[in-house]
Amino acid sequence: MKKVNKKPTTLIYPVPAAMVSCGSNKNEYNIITIAWIGTINSIPPMCYVSIRKERYSHDIIKRNMEFVINYSTKDLVRAADFCGRISGKDYDKFKEMNITPRKGEKVDAPIIIESPINIECKVTEIKELGSHDMFLAEVVNIQVSENYIDQSNGTINMQHKDLMAYSHGKYIQLGDIIEQAGFSDKK
Repeated sequence: MKKVNKKPTTLIYPVPAAMVSCGSNKNEYNIITIAWIGTINSIPPMCYVSIRKERYSHDIIKRNMEFVINYSTKDLVRAADFCGRISGKDYDKFKEMNITPRKGEKVDAPIIIESPINIECKVTEIKELGSHDMFLAEVVNIQVSENYIDQSNGTINMQHKDLMAYSHGKYIQLGDIIEQAGFSDKK
C-alpha cells in the first residue's frame, strides 16, 4: 500500500460530538460543543476537555471548576452545531435551541435534560497547551436515560443508534457493531 506524507494536524477521529455545559447559576449557564474530549484514567474515572482560551466557556469552567459532558444524538445535531459555532456571550444557547438545563446531581453545572447521557465532572487540573487549555477532571456522577441501559446486564449502550460523533468536519451517526472486544483471543 503506497503512503503519502501530510503535514501534522489533528486527525484523530471520530470523537464524541459532546455539548459541554457549564456555569454555577442560571445567569451564566452556557453550552460549548467540543470535539477535543476523552478518557484519561479509570480509577478514579477521569476525562478531559480542551478549550481555546478565548472561548466564552473557558473562563466559566476555569472559575467554577465544574462542567458536564452531554452526549449528542441525531435529534440534537442542530443544537450541537449551533452551540459550537455561536458565542454564549451573545446568546442564551439553552433558550435559542429550546433545550432544558437542570442542575447536576453532584455539580452546580447544568445537565442538558434532552441529552441521553450526562457526565458530571469536577476539574482537578488545568494544563496550558498552546492554543487550548486542557481541563482534566474527575467524573463524579453519570446520569443515563433508561432506554440507553441494556436491561440484560445493566450496562450503558454506547452503540445506541441515536448517538452521534464528529469526524473531520462532519456529524456521523454511530453504526453497526462489527465484533465484541476480546473476540480475537476466545477459544
